[in-house]
Amino acid sequence: MTPRDAADASRWSDLDRPPLNAVVLRRGLVREGGLWTAVDVVPRTGSTNSDLVALAAAGKADEGSVLVAEEQTAGRGRLDRQWSAPPRSGLFFSVLLRPARIPLDRWGWLPLLTGVAVATGLSRAAGVDTALKWPNDLLVTVGGEERKAGGILAERAGEDGVVVGVGINVTLRAGELPVPQAGSLVLADAVSTDRDTLLRSVLRTLEDWYTRWRAADGDPAVSGLQEAYAAGCATLGRTVRAELPGDRELIGKATAIDGDGRLVITTNTGAREPVGAGDIVHLRPA
Repeated sequence: MTPRDAADASRWSDLDRPPLNAVVLRRGLVREGGLWTAVDVVPRTGSTNSDLVALAAAGKADEGSVLVAEEQTAGRGRLDRQWSAPPRSGLFFSVLLRPARIPLDRWGWLPLLTGVAVATGLSRAAGVDTALKWPNDLLVTVGGEERKAGGILAERAGEDGVVVGVGINVTLRAGELPVPQAGSLVLADAVSTDRDTLLRSVLRTLEDWYTRWRAADGDPAVSGLQEAYAAGCATLGRTVRAELPGDRELIGKATAIDGDGRLVITTNTGAREPVGAGDIVHLRPA
C-alpha cells in the first residue's frame, strides 16, 4: 500500500463517519455578497477557536472565515473546560465575525444568536428538537431525558472581532459518551447525520440571524432575537441553581431573558436577580 493509499484508508476507516467535503461546502456557502468568505477543513487540531483567533491576529482571516476540524484534541468550553471526541463524530468549527458599528454592549448576544441558529439549523436538517440551556448549551432528548449534545464558546479576536466556536455531537455512540449526561444527534434519533448537510444548514441559518441582528444595530428586540431565544430556551420556567463567581449560589425560578441577554432568576422572596455569568443547573421538581 502506498502512503497515499494508507492516508485514504485512514480517512475512511469508519464508514459510518465519512469525511467532510470541503469543496462542496465552499460551493454551497461562499457566494458574492454573502457572509461566508472562506471555509477550510483541517483533519486535526487542538482548538479551532484558538487557531482562528491566531489567524485573525495575524491578518490572515477575514470576517466570514469558517474553520472546521475533523478532530479536535483540546476543545474548550466555558471556564476553560477541556473536551474531545472521536474523529469525524461531530461538527467542530469556529467562525470569525466583525460586528462593526454594533454597540459593544450588544456583542454579548452573539453566543445566544449562535445558539438560536444552531438549534434551528439542526431541527431543519436533522429533524431533532434541539433546546437551549442558558447560556451556551445545546440539549437533545435521549430516552426521555435531556442530554447535552453541544456547546458554544465566544472569544474576542482583537479590537473588532469575535470568534464563535461550536461543538456538536453528531454520531457519538452510547459507549463513547464522555459522561452519562451527554448525548448526540444519533442517540436522539436524528433523521440525518450527514455532517455536510448539517453544517450547511447551521451556517446558512447563522448567516440569516447575524444579518438580521446587524441590520437592527444589534438590538435583540427589534431583530426578534430576544423573543426567538426565549422561545427555544429550556431553562426558562424551570427551578435552577446558579453557581456564581465568588462561590456564591442562587436558587430560584428562571423567569426571563433580559435585554442584555442575562438570565433573570426570581427567588422565593420575589426578588428578581439578573445573572450574566455562571453555571446553571436545572433542578428537578421536589
